[in-house]
Amino acid sequence: MPVVESVITVPVAPELAFAVSQTVAPVRYRWDPFVREQHFVDGATRPGKGVRTFTRSRHGLTMVSEYVSFAPPTNVGMKMIRGPWFFEMFAGGWRFAPGPEPDTTLATWRYSFRCRPAFLRPIADRVGVWLLGRDIRRRITGYAAGCADEQVLAAARESLSGPAQQPESHG
Repeated sequence: MPVVESVITVPVAPELAFAVSQTVAPVRYRWDPFVREQHFVDGATRPGKGVRTFTRSRHGLTMVSEYVSFAPPTNVGMKMIRGPWFFEMFAGGWRFAPGPEPDTTLATWRYSFRCRPAFLRPIADRVGVWLLGRDIRRRITGYAAGCADEQVLAAARESLSGPAQQPESHG
């Protein structure tokens, strides 16, 4: 099963780095070049294990995904419930660990997927690795910019200090 991964160090502590990754529209659109539209479904108002989100990508493709793990400030994992026909399976996970310097975070984003139909998989998987690899690198670069954007950071801090966390993921 193909896997693409990107790693970056951001200049904020893991708790805030995680909160930035979970910001909602319109703040999320300031940093996430992949997401054109994203919202919770099934009446959910905040992330958590079992919560589903709808995402429309910059490519116009849509996916409904479900949180399979949600453990602030260290990790979040999602799996595709419904998505583009060419994915038999798609999942993503984001990990956040203390960085090499104080108040920095090592963010690791990983996608795994399986293409269909099976007879095209050898070619489709290579194309998928290239396309998703490009997208994940652009996305994590945007995320790093968000970790330096005062408007994004203010929204992330507010989600940490409020009585109930209101963020949404993109996985």
